[in-house]
Amino acid sequence: MGGMTDLTKIAISSFAAFAFVYFAMPFFRELAIRYRVVDFPGKRKMHRVATPLLGGVAVYFGFIAGLLLNAPLSREVMAILAGSTIILLLGVADDVWGLSARLRLAVQLIAALIVILFGDRINFLPNNPLSDSIEIIISLIWVIGITNAFNYLDGLDGLAAGSAVINLICFGAILYRTNQPQLFMVCSVLAASSLGFLPHNLRHEKKRVFLGDAGATFLGFVLASIGLCGYWAKGDPVKIAIPILVLGVPIFDMVFTSVMRTAEKKIKTLYQWLKYAGKDHFHHYLVDLGLNNAGAVIFIYFTSILLGLSAMIASVAGPITALISIFQGLIVFGIIGVLIVMGRRRQGDRQRH
Repeated sequence: MGGMTDLTKIAISSFAAFAFVYFAMPFFRELAIRYRVVDFPGKRKMHRVATPLLGGVAVYFGFIAGLLLNAPLSREVMAILAGSTIILLLGVADDVWGLSARLRLAVQLIAALIVILFGDRINFLPNNPLSDSIEIIISLIWVIGITNAFNYLDGLDGLAAGSAVINLICFGAILYRTNQPQLFMVCSVLAASSLGFLPHNLRHEKKRVFLGDAGATFLGFVLASIGLCGYWAKGDPVKIAIPILVLGVPIFDMVFTSVMRTAEKKIKTLYQWLKYAGKDHFHHYLVDLGLNNAGAVIFIYFTSILLGLSAMIASVAGPITALISIFQGLIVFGIIGVLIVMGRRRQGDRQRH
């Protein structure tokens, strides 16, 4: 980092982002109500009253305001900004009109390619055309996967935004230590914007605001892009796992749920995967186990913190200690898997009786 001046500037930008989102949220809430951009209760929904959906738009504008106070921006940050703007607009259109899964996937591919081509991509293979193509494909899967995984995580009040804050703090701590000021700034400003949204998401249901698909996919896209553009390995291939640990909860939820849906023949194609919606995610099963909504959210917060701490240890440790930290993360995933299976069995018992 460039010293105290840079930190002060980032702190001011982050506070400005927080203040904008917190104080502007009533305006976006009224805007959503006026134009009926609301989420209605339903079978697979956890809320009981129609709730405004433009919270994510406020988070986006707070994020933009904070970034612009730190201009000029690096090429990779500009790529993240461009791609995330496309994702935000796509999400708003989906919240307002409802879009096909194919169209959403096509636009997500374009946004991801912008980050990959103008920001960075996964690099671990020898430098040749075939290896480059493989790395681009893996990078696309990473960005699109995390973007949608975070949207799936947005099922309980405070879950997606609060998890994003934890993930961003963990990423930010590593980026600060490894002297990556532009990406550190992105983490700080977006965490502040998300914190500005959280009190409005946790209010009484008649005053509550949701991120909407726009906000959840926007957060997921930026987090995926940070994981892609950040320099984690420093010559140690074990440390490539750092972003996977930080984003372990949405990754595991997406992978495990996808495997179970495929095994149960609920989905057969990528299109069906994007389109399918059901109450069969990690947070749903925690509720089925007996936790209330707030308890499930707090449980996932602590899980994310534990995985983030493992990532931070791996970032400063030698190869052996890094491997131990990764193994610890795998144990956490195993515990989560057991909880999900228990939740599924309990849900099945309820349905039979």
